[in-house]
Amino acid sequence: MNDYKNNDFTTTEKIDYNIPSHRALSEEYEFYHAVREGNLDYVRKNCEEHSFANPEGMGVLSNNPLTNFKYHFCVTAALLTRHCIEGGLEIEQAFRLSDYYISSLDHLMDVQSVIEWHDKMVLDFTGKMHLSKTYSAVSKSIQNALDYIYSHISEQVTLTDIAKHVALSPCYLSRLFIKETGSSVKDYILQMKIEKAQNLLKYSDSSSADIAQFLSFSSQSHFISTFKHYSGMTPKKYRDSYARKVW
Repeated sequence: MNDYKNNDFTTTEKIDYNIPSHRALSEEYEFYHAVREGNLDYVRKNCEEHSFANPEGMGVLSNNPLTNFKYHFCVTAALLTRHCIEGGLEIEQAFRLSDYYISSLDHLMDVQSVIEWHDKMVLDFTGKMHLSKTYSAVSKSIQNALDYIYSHISEQVTLTDIAKHVALSPCYLSRLFIKETGSSVKDYILQMKIEKAQNLLKYSDSSSADIAQFLSFSSQSHFISTFKHYSGMTPKKYRDSYARKVW
């Protein structure tokens, strides 16, 4: 008991009366509920209001401002992951998202970059939940197909591969996929690859050739033409328009 009374935390609590109060739990619950429900309007407004950047109610986890924001970023990522899994997001997809965003923190060297990366992360999780709710009526076979595509997006995923994974004939899977998602398997795969490419163009210095190879396009020219088809511009123009120097 004496050890507890004399520990650093207890001593600090007695002496330091200037420790800032934390945000109300109701605010946190409302935010994470919005992400879990895929409420993009609420989360976009939260980002536009710079809620994460607001020091009022933010706990002090480090006296170094940059480190403090990075610690809070990791807390947010962990809570987002758990809330979204509980909301129905595929477990592996949720953890991969979290790992991706947290691992990128090492390259961020100023507070503003961490804030922007945080907003990107919460909107990404919210968007995934929005899609999850949109596809909530799809069959288990199609949900498994969507998860398989996401997990193998850097590979040359084929209809035959997916059909084998979900134990359906390619012909039947193709018809069922279009019926339940409104998109063909090929289009969906390419859309997911281009979404991944957009993130790489925005937040990495990888060249178009490297991205094309990473996403298993047959050639750089094929990647560029596909990117332009789905994005309305070439990878270079996209990077010039949207990329931020956070690496």
